[in-house]
Amino acid sequence: MKKYLIGMALILFSPFIQAFDTAELAQMLQQPQNVQGAFAQQRYLKSLNQPMNTGGRFVLLPKKGLLWQMQKPFDNRLRVRADGIMQWNGKAWVSAGGGSRSGQAQQIKLFLDLLGGNTAGLEKQFDLQLSGNAKKWTLRLNPKTALMKQIFTRIDISGDAVVRKIELNETQGERTVMTFSGVAVNQPLDAFARLALQ
Repeated sequence: MKKYLIGMALILFSPFIQAFDTAELAQMLQQPQNVQGAFAQQRYLKSLNQPMNTGGRFVLLPKKGLLWQMQKPFDNRLRVRADGIMQWNGKAWVSAGGGSRSGQAQQIKLFLDLLGGNTAGLEKQFDLQLSGNAKKWTLRLNPKTALMKQIFTRIDISGDAVVRKIELNETQGERTVMTFSGVAVNQPLDAFARLALQ
């Protein structure tokens, strides 16, 4: 009888033992000192038959900042830190304001919270639904603030030890899909990234 009860207890409580929650996800994503790799972005607009494709490289220092270096179709470098979102003009960092650039910067700032493991920051604006385990997880963000409900229907993020894919679904029926490849952690930074994110 004792073995039976122990067995039943293990069956009943094993989902809680094996559960993977947002706190564990945040802790895992905050472990690396830096994360670097390539990104490909497809922007699906209702007015276009084909997606707009961009690509480049990124460098993330969790809790410090993100360097987003678009290389195609043209060169554009954005930096996201606690002091704001800046654009490189070839000589210095200047405020990245105005037009679609600010919309892009807003998206970058939003998923910076997740790339950097700041699920607490995301929970202020979204209801989080996490599924899977540390080796393969998916996080769905359902907007709960009035502002986020105006912009997004949902955001889906998936990965393993790092974020591998982000999909932003907008209320107007448009969609952005970002995939990350060649991701490396704790590798030396080049001089530009080091200075940009210091």
